[in-house]
Amino acid sequence: MRIPDDAPETCPACDADYDSVSVHDAGLLVNLLDNERYRRVCFEPVAGADGEPLVAFYHHTHGQVGADD
Repeated sequence: MRIPDDAPETCPACDADYDSVSVHDAGLLVNLLDNERYRRVCFEPVAGADGEPLVAFYHHTHGQVGADD
């Protein structure tokens, strides 16, 4: 996992604010059931410095996606 220095201000997948972003090159697993901090994670394919395929994860809190539960 890498945390990019040049992360966009809003999520490129849904244009909402996000709490954090991480970039992964392998081993994807997503489970948000009963997650107290995050309500949604958006995924955006990106290319690394050498062109390697990566996936950026944009982590949205409950408040950022309008969910109070």
